[in-house]
Amino acid sequence: MANLGITLLGLGPGSPELLTRQAWQVLENATEIHLRTRHHPTVDGFPEHLLVHSFDHLYEKTESFEDVYAQIVDEIIALGRKPEGVIYAVPGHPFVAESTAPEIYRRAKEEGISLSVVEGLSFLEPLFTSLGVDPLPHIAVVDALSLVDGHHPPFPPSAPALIAQIYDAHIASEVKLTLANLYPDDHPVRLVHGAGTQNELVEDLPLFEIDRSEQIGLLTSLFLPPLGPHTSFESLQEITAHLRAPEGCPWDQKQTPQSMRPHLMEEAYELLAAIDADDFSKMQEEFGDVLLVITMLMQIISEVDFNSADVIHDISAKLIYRHPHVFGDLQVDGEEAVLKNWEQLKAEERQANGETDKGLLDGVSIALPALTQAQEYQGRAGRVGFDWPEIQGVIDKVCEEVEEIRTAPDDEARSAEMGDLLFSVVNLARWLDIDAESVLREANDRFRGRFTRVETTARKRGLDMSEMSIEELEALWEQAKKRD
Repeated sequence: MANLGITLLGLGPGSPELLTRQAWQVLENATEIHLRTRHHPTVDGFPEHLLVHSFDHLYEKTESFEDVYAQIVDEIIALGRKPEGVIYAVPGHPFVAESTAPEIYRRAKEEGISLSVVEGLSFLEPLFTSLGVDPLPHIAVVDALSLVDGHHPPFPPSAPALIAQIYDAHIASEVKLTLANLYPDDHPVRLVHGAGTQNELVEDLPLFEIDRSEQIGLLTSLFLPPLGPHTSFESLQEITAHLRAPEGCPWDQKQTPQSMRPHLMEEAYELLAAIDADDFSKMQEEFGDVLLVITMLMQIISEVDFNSADVIHDISAKLIYRHPHVFGDLQVDGEEAVLKNWEQLKAEERQANGETDKGLLDGVSIALPALTQAQEYQGRAGRVGFDWPEIQGVIDKVCEEVEEIRTAPDDEARSAEMGDLLFSVVNLARWLDIDAESVLREANDRFRGRFTRVETTARKRGLDMSEMSIEELEALWEQAKKRD
């Protein structure tokens, strides 16, 4: 007797009228069928003679969907090996939003089991009809369960997205939390319930209300309109590529990594100034300027070597590798343990790359500002135990360096001791968990503001600062401080 193998059959989106003619013929001629789930409206329209089996019991006693799907695949493959074969039916189309059918297909091909596919209308076609939208030129189709496993939407906000299988309020709530990392709470969205069935319903509501809908069920999907044009990294890449194209901007076409270097430095310092001022509006602007320079640099280099995908892949792989306590099974206790493990991993990377002669401090950029560089050196040395056991030793060292400046025999020695004093003061800042570069910039800013007020006051009083005594200037200075 010939082996009939496996038939994968799509049940369509929900209404029996939407079954394909081929699917109906298979159902009429079959004596029994296995369903992933009975919870699908088309099942009510099956031929009366058909013996129906389902795997719904697995959902009730198995902890995860992955385990359920694995058991279903194993059983269908086993049935497919028998001479009478098996018909396995799933909602929609066997290869659209369906985990079991593709794996059954792969296993059957691998084992040489005969397999046929009976197409079914997926949930997508009636859903787009309900919305009155065309998925082209591009739309993201995302599984809700995959989305909630992440922390940020994995699709560009400048294009629409369709999030399928929002089957209960809990999933809707988790989807909302993930989307909130990018979309505003009041972003208008559409919940589509039962597309392709008699109970089809479309709800228009703001994003923050999706988990409050009383209509959510097994056939619910979320349509997420785009945030608007030019809201994705991809759209910025398109703009920079266009600027560099033959029909683009002559100035941008002439830029090189070397010519862009001062722009990167300037924009980075302007961003730091916005951060120091705690000015969120200015930060938004300066983040954009920094991102533009970086995107332009990557576009320039992509024309001769690596591209942005290479950059993003490498840094993503590095972050995952260096955070085994987040993305792996490593258990760590506190920040210090994280930093020590980080250095150990970097040492292993250097060894794997043949950089055995490089040490802890070789990765610190020589282009960093001196205070930042000193603090980074000290932090890295401290991670391997080269540090004072208590803060009092750090304070004593600062006092010692002050005394060595006082007793230095000549200018050259005083200059060296001044460097040691600054280095020690930076170390004290590190022990106090203070960023030396930032607090000095803040001190500079305070001095500038106060001195400007001294100048303004002297000018209003008709005084010449160069002719004033130090006591008079100190009095104006104290007034300026009080105004802080």
